[in-house]
Amino acid sequence: MHVHVLSSDVAITDIPPASTVRAPAAAERPPTEQIWTPRLWGVLAVLCGVLFLDGLDVSMVGVALPSMGAELGLSTTSLQWIVNGYVLGYGGLLLLGGRTADLLGRRRVFLTALAVFAVASLVGGLVNDGTLLIVTRFVKGLAAAFTAPTALSILTTTFHEGPARNRALSVFSVFGASGYSSGLILGGLLTGLGWRWTFLTPVPLALIALVAGIALIPRDRPPSDGGHDIVGAVTLTGGMLLAVYTVVSAPDRGWLAPVTLGSVALAAALLVGFFVTENKVRHPLIRLGILRIGAIVRANLSIVALFGSYLSFQFMMTLYLQDVLHWSPLKMAMGLLPAGLLVAFGSPFVGRLIDRYGTAPLIISSMTSLSLGYVWFLATAGNAPHYAFTILPTMLLLGGGFAFGFSSIMAQATDGIDDSEQGLASGLVQTSGQVGAALVLAVVTALVAGGTASGGDGFAEFHPGVNLVSAVAVIGLALNLVPLLRRHRPQHT
Repeated sequence: MHVHVLSSDVAITDIPPASTVRAPAAAERPPTEQIWTPRLWGVLAVLCGVLFLDGLDVSMVGVALPSMGAELGLSTTSLQWIVNGYVLGYGGLLLLGGRTADLLGRRRVFLTALAVFAVASLVGGLVNDGTLLIVTRFVKGLAAAFTAPTALSILTTTFHEGPARNRALSVFSVFGASGYSSGLILGGLLTGLGWRWTFLTPVPLALIALVAGIALIPRDRPPSDGGHDIVGAVTLTGGMLLAVYTVVSAPDRGWLAPVTLGSVALAAALLVGFFVTENKVRHPLIRLGILRIGAIVRANLSIVALFGSYLSFQFMMTLYLQDVLHWSPLKMAMGLLPAGLLVAFGSPFVGRLIDRYGTAPLIISSMTSLSLGYVWFLATAGNAPHYAFTILPTMLLLGGGFAFGFSSIMAQATDGIDDSEQGLASGLVQTSGQVGAALVLAVVTALVAGGTASGGDGFAEFHPGVNLVSAVAVIGLALNLVPLLRRHRPQHT
């Protein structure tokens, strides 16, 4: 592997440099359509099962947040850590997880991380202390940081680029959405029995996926010429963990507090050291040349807008519907369910749309739908939003936006990348999504806490947070419209 230098005066373009073109071995694949054998379907089923489990776990825990807070005496800021403890481990190690899979073998990394996820779920359901609960969520995030990019890289290296991969990504997205939708309903039911069941239920499902993965996922051989970038791994992991921790802890400590400013400076120093290292080592953890591809950069920014706005809005709605409107967990879950159902039933068609129109128009449609959903909610909510007139249309617009966006962004983020770097590309886009979600959620939580402290009544305390997620979605739309406008700009001699 060669050292790739990213010069500061090189503009981002849509034309990949010579170093990013697929190797001849990847280009020599037969042009015929890939045959979907039972073993191939089995591998896809295992990968989809793990994504289903991840969506199930996230939504079940989200539904149970008010119950956890009531039993363990946790404030809104502490409840944020139940969510962001997971994000901290997930976002901080995603890039390392994806690259580790490329270097040590995707199957080995995937199965080991899945086993850790199962153990952490079991422990989380048994603890009685809020701090220990947050620690288990952090460990689950660490495990997911290795399973998520590895699962996506197994998928993108198993299914050939083109119709087969787009179809597999669509099925993959369906299971993620189905897991999230099922988690809303199951979380509402289980929370009635006790919030601990939302932690214990994923344990047997993870064990089933682990056994099936051992039997079905083929063994892969890591590249013989690979190397380990220890300095890069340490600086990147330390910088990312510290950056995410600083973001999620700043609302409680204060954005201008000495500890916050010191953490920002240290995280920046570690990340600068990482980029310096990557330009000099023989086997870099991240080949920086991948960041010169405009489509990949836009995909990473788009996932920030998608995850950051969508997950933060769901967090606010979970608290608003249960704590302010006093809905039961099950009623709240059913109220938010249309978004998940629309993703589940709409995602199977996205692969065909990608084949026909490409990813860019679908991502623009996604950002447009998200922006309209938040704007509609702001325009019609008032102090007491009506479900049929305000909440339901918002959920449908957000579900449509997520359905169009997730598969399209993932396809755009990995298209044209050699198989040896699929783990890197997968980890990069998922890191962007998780870190973006942590950043937006931290600011949203600060705004909501400020509204509560100032005596905001009803929906008023959540209004600034919805303003923020609306702005994030609109910025995501603008970023994807700019290249389109440039393409149609008249050329002058």
